[in-house]
Formats: sequence, C-alpha cells, structure tokens
Amino acid sequence: METKTDNQKRLDDIKALLNLNEREVELLSKPIQTKKADISLNGKKYPAWRVIYNNTLGPGKGGIRFHEDVSESEVQSLAFWMTLKTSLLNLPYGGAKGGIKINPKGLDEKELEALSRGYIQAFHEFLGDNKDIPAPDVYTNSQVMAWMLDEFEKINNFHQPGMITGKPIELGGLEIRKDATAQGAYYVANQVINNFLSKKNKVKVVIQGFGNAGAYLAKKLNHNNCLVIAISDSQGGVYNEEGLDVEELIEFKQNGNSLKDYTKAENIENDHLLTLETDILALAALEDQITEENAKDVKANYILELANGPVNYLADKILEENNILVIPDVLTNAGGVVASYFEWGQNKVGQILDNNYLENLLEKKMNNSWEEVFNYYNSFNSKISLRQAAYMIAIKRILKAEKWRGRI
Repeated sequence: METKTDNQKRLDDIKALLNLNEREVELLSKPIQTKKADISLNGKKYPAWRVIYNNTLGPGKGGIRFHEDVSESEVQSLAFWMTLKTSLLNLPYGGAKGGIKINPKGLDEKELEALSRGYIQAFHEFLGDNKDIPAPDVYTNSQVMAWMLDEFEKINNFHQPGMITGKPIELGGLEIRKDATAQGAYYVANQVINNFLSKKNKVKVVIQGFGNAGAYLAKKLNHNNCLVIAISDSQGGVYNEEGLDVEELIEFKQNGNSLKDYTKAENIENDHLLTLETDILALAALEDQITEENAKDVKANYILELANGPVNYLADKILEENNILVIPDVLTNAGGVVASYFEWGQNKVGQILDNNYLENLLEKKMNNSWEEVFNYYNSFNSKISLRQAAYMIAIKRILKAEKWRGRI
C-alpha cells in the first residue's frame, strides 16, 4: 500500500473541512504535467524536471532549483505549494516548479551556464509567458535566469522577457525582486508582532538559514527593535542571548566565511538552535526541518516558514497541541512570487513602474493576504490552523475557477 505524502494528508484534512467531493479532490491531488529530462554536463547526465501542478487560474509559475536532493516527488510538492500560494495571493497564475538533481557548489561559471542553458534546451517547448514562467529558487539567481532567457530567445528567435522572472534589471528584471521574499516575510513578521507580541519590549528571534532571505529578514527585524539571538547556515550557527551583531555577521558571511567560524558568539548546532526559547523561529533553510522527532522540543511561540515545507504534517499536529502558531509558507514567503508577478506584468505590457509604487503594492498585497487568512482562522474560533485557513481560501478560489471552466 502506497504511503500518503504530507500534502495528501493535508488535502484529506481540507476535504473534511470543506466537504469536498471526489472530483474536487481529484483535481487537487496530482499535477497536470510532469516533464523529465537528463541534462548532460562534463560527460555525466543529471536528472531534471519541470512540473505544472494546476493552471486553472493562469500559466504555471514557479522556481528552478539546483540541488543534490532534488527529486520528482519534491518538485511535485513544491509545485503544489506554488499552486496554493498564487491562488492565496490572488495572482493570475497556476503553480509550477523545476529542478536539476546536482550539487552546484563545485561548478565553475562556465559549467553553471552550460547547465542553465541545458535546462532550457530540454524544456523550452513547455515554457513561455503564457505557458509556464520560471524564477530563481535554491542555488539559482539572476545570472542563471539571464542565461536561461538568452537560451530561450535564441531557440525561438524572438524576444520574450516575460518567459522568466528574477532577471537582471538590464534584461527586464525589477530592483525589488531580489529581496522581495524576505521583504514579504518581514511584513508578515510585523503582523505577528503587532497582533501577538506588541507588549514585549524586545522580541526575540531565531533564524535558521542565512542565505538571501534569512540574512535580509535578520537585518530588517534587527532594525525594528527585535533581538536576533541565534542564526545558522548549512554548516553551523551562532548564539548570543543578549543579541547578535547582525550587520557584522552578514559582512562575515559575504566574505565567504561560515557562521561556525565566527568567534564573537557561542557556536550552536542546528538541532539545538531549533529548540531555543524564543518568541519567533524563522525557518529559512530547506524542507522537513521540524518533524515529529523534534517538534515536541520546540520552544518558540511563533514559527515563520520562509522556506518551503520546513514543518512536516505530523510536526504540525504536535505544534498545534503545544499552542505554537505556525505561519505557513504559502503566505510567509509569497513576496517573491508577488514581485515576480509585477516583473512579468511589466514585461508583458512594456511599462516601467516606479519602485516606490511597487514596494507599496507588495506591502499591501502581503498585509491584505495576512488579514484574509487571519480573519478566516479566527472565524473558526482557532479550531483550525493558520495553514488550514490559508489552504481553504486558496483551494476554494481554485475550485471556483475549475467550476467556471466546466471541469466540475
């Protein structure tokens, strides 16, 4: 008997809460398109995928990651979350995702370029500004997007900047896109602070993951009278109950160092960091960081999911029993796809929009989505989780569109 995935279990919960019929569940239970290819590099082949989970609200939208743990099931899960995220934020997109199973850390620039172009060569016929629009994800960035755009346009012999987002500004990208995921999370964090922690003199924050999103959030919260007491990267972490020098740590990391080599604070292992006493624990690393094995030891009051899927299904239940509120990834990290939407729209119509206008629009989008989820959650008298509230809003929107299309 096949074991149900976390997403299937969560869908089962939503099925009961919304009284969904079998046809509705069927439309939400599997991707509509899964494409696989092998990308050749230095005489070796690396498996790669592009998945569209659902496109009833619009073309596919979702990042491409280069990581040694990428798998078909992971990409499908990520595409499922993107489907819910774009729906929740009321964007005209479906959900998609892609990836190559490779460790990119040992690759030089020429190899990364060859890998990026190879991905487009494999999947170009399934991509486009009205089909499926990729973006950066784990270990991909604006340079990778630039190579991919160039390869797509070479193959098709026409310009289409809207076929990919997260590009350099010179190729149609947006200045706000680089930090939009963390900026969106910062707006959500402020909502948590304002709603639950406003009486505290100093809000304590622990951050797992010190890439772009984690570092930016640490900096913003530190400037907003929060006390960042612990931060970790993939090799280790640092801890100071009195607060860390975030600016110094960012500079230390940008100079190519690992946090485990920082000597002005106590070293801390990742497992210990996740169980520190803190007001907010921000998870900005990878999936499955809080599981049924360690959830009972978590002492944070609120968890922000900057990464995709950092808390698994069974851990969700344990945290809920322990009155720890999880602010779900489909809301917390949605700032990136909102900014991607701005970039795509600008590319489609050829209009240049002011950064201040876009920053204000991002803030409005994130705060409105928080309010919608939080109000829906409260309407159930806290008998559902914030994740379930977000899923229910997103799924109802998708199913309404499916019904209008005549699929239900």
